[in-house]
Amino acid sequence: MELGFSKWVLAFALSSWLLFSRAHSVEGLRGNSKVRGVNLGGWLVIEGWIKPSLFDAIPNGDMLDGTEIRFKSVSSHKYLSAENGGGMGVTVDKDVAFSWETFKLWRVSASEFQLRTSQGYFLTCYGEGCSVSATANSPSEGEIFYIERNNNQVHIKLITGAYLQVTVGNLMTADYPGKPGWDDNAATFEMMIVANDLHGDYQLANGYGHHHAKEVLKKHRNSFITMDDFKFLYRHGINTVRIPVGWWIAFDPDPPAPFIGGCLKALDNAFSWAQAYNIKCIIDLHAAPGSQNGAEHSASRDGTTGWPTSPEYVSKTLDVIDFLASRYATHPALLGIELLNEPSASLVPMEVLVPYYKQGYDIVRKHSTTAYVIICQRIGNADPIELYHANISSHNLVVDLHYYSLFDAYFVNMSTVDNIDFVHKSRGAQLQALNSANGPLVFVGEWVNEWDVATASQTDYQEFGRAQLEVYNAASFGWSYWTLKNDRKHWDFEWNIRNNYLQLGKISSFLFFILSPPHFFIDRRTTPFYLEYKSFLTASELFGAGNSTTRNIYDKLVFLGLISAWIFLLCIL
Repeated sequence: MELGFSKWVLAFALSSWLLFSRAHSVEGLRGNSKVRGVNLGGWLVIEGWIKPSLFDAIPNGDMLDGTEIRFKSVSSHKYLSAENGGGMGVTVDKDVAFSWETFKLWRVSASEFQLRTSQGYFLTCYGEGCSVSATANSPSEGEIFYIERNNNQVHIKLITGAYLQVTVGNLMTADYPGKPGWDDNAATFEMMIVANDLHGDYQLANGYGHHHAKEVLKKHRNSFITMDDFKFLYRHGINTVRIPVGWWIAFDPDPPAPFIGGCLKALDNAFSWAQAYNIKCIIDLHAAPGSQNGAEHSASRDGTTGWPTSPEYVSKTLDVIDFLASRYATHPALLGIELLNEPSASLVPMEVLVPYYKQGYDIVRKHSTTAYVIICQRIGNADPIELYHANISSHNLVVDLHYYSLFDAYFVNMSTVDNIDFVHKSRGAQLQALNSANGPLVFVGEWVNEWDVATASQTDYQEFGRAQLEVYNAASFGWSYWTLKNDRKHWDFEWNIRNNYLQLGKISSFLFFILSPPHFFIDRRTTPFYLEYKSFLTASELFGAGNSTTRNIYDKLVFLGLISAWIFLLCIL
């Protein structure tokens, strides 16, 4: 008797806690008090490492925008060099290559390029017989060079047809007579690719060209994330998706070149799917004009970071926030808007970032009094407490932290136990301190069940994932896994769940599933239960407009389902 009564009390307490708890709760979420989220990375902002096959058909695909190259004369065995990184003449006289001898490609076509120096100058040469210099501040026709390839050997010529050669005085001039062969001559160079790390939206669109890129991205956006993915997330207790977008979404359907329209329709679809499955959306501005960190995921053309030094870029970014907030502020699925993803600590000063965050906050508030405004920590060893001292606001403000046990030499030699201890002690302590800082809520907006432990077993991964979940669950706003789909399996949330490498906790996921009841808390006509039931009845010609009998049957089924869930809960306790 006492055991049976205790089961009822415990079941009631558990469900009441899930449904009504407001300790560190997030307004607008159902069933769970905090965000249990997944990022939809690599969908509306391209990251080539997530799906490398997107770039497979690009001609000269190893010569995309931002690729770093060097040229070495096959006749003199000297490197092409822009003295002082640019601003003066170009010579071919260096025995060893460093930054002055390294150039970044700006792609014009599959065979035409502009060459940028380490200090931002462009190589230039106007007309036959000219000497090449590194003195152009911005590229135009005179800075376009045609590169002919024969494996790793190249000829370089002007668009007028004149070939470049090395002179006796180690200069580079456009006066080689006739068409050179591939033998040991002054017009032949060995081209070395130093780095080819950027595979983002800019590289994809500019690499394929507008027409082909439009086809590739349309197919990708229509297939990479679908409504079935939201169904999967819902069934595994995920209540939020963080959706990275680029600044060009505000100019859909015809954004500035080379970007390709279509993101806005895809984002609209995501909101509809999210609403259907009682999932909330965080719009994350992942790529700002000019790039806030020089990475491919911020659509940098060549790895440079232009956003913080351009008031025009900052102003345009605020316009994008205004566009997104005005469009989605009243949508039932909106949870929050993240103003900027991963600004660089070394390149984005707080004097630029804080005013931007304050203005962005005010813009969101102009359209919504309840949407969460999320501000991301600066990446690169910046202490997130700096954002708590910025006095941006106190209402529904969230600080986003990104936790990876990767990308730093500190983690390279760590064992399984070392990594788990670091999560508990270092990150746990930081979250506790920030939770107690009497400021913004804390959000672990990106984390992954991957590390630098090369010999890790499945059990090791399970323990590492369990440790992260235990710690990140303490974040006052919640957490979001990076990312839903990825060619690298341990980064792929779906693969981790299906293969039991990441265990979210079956009881908590089950409770979320049954205690996020569509009938009691949201319009039942938008829930997955109702949509699937309607689909079945439509096929049976039982579901029609105004069919109250059908809806009464649906109500009874929902009620019976909830009762069954309670019985199951009592049996397992």
